[in-house]
Amino acid sequence: MKKLLLPSLIVCLFTGCETTNTPTLTPLEIRNIQSRNFEADYNIVFRSVVAVFQDLGYTIKSADVETGFIQADGAADSNEALKFWTGMTSTSQTKASAFVERIGKKTSARLSFVESVEASTAYGANSRNEKPILDTQIYQNAFERVENAIFVRTSSE
Repeated sequence: MKKLLLPSLIVCLFTGCETTNTPTLTPLEIRNIQSRNFEADYNIVFRSVVAVFQDLGYTIKSADVETGFIQADGAADSNEALKFWTGMTSTSQTKASAFVERIGKKTSARLSFVESVEASTAYGANSRNEKPILDTQIYQNAFERVENAIFVRTSSE
């Protein structure tokens, strides 16, 4: 037990253990934060979401216009001090995904941002912790950019 406790404490020391309690949101509240409807063509909304992810620094892993699903990864950030002093590694990365669909006369886009932290010990044990990002300001900023991209695409036609 002591062998497992020490590496965990060292990882917390160098990566910062989160102890704050986040408010619990219902699935409907999460959907409201992550979704927006647009009165624009499906293809324009889809391409606008892809462009906004790229503008925000994400690398597009996949984008399928048929299914409306987009996956993207942000840049990875490794803790070099932790690796140097302990032989353990900790890498954090933000991942994004979107689902775009036509609903009636509108096009809906749902975005999702997740913070992923991968750690490995000097003994070869690996762990990954993924936590949804539910900060309304992040989603509002992304949707404002999507609206701007839609405007640019529709006004240039």
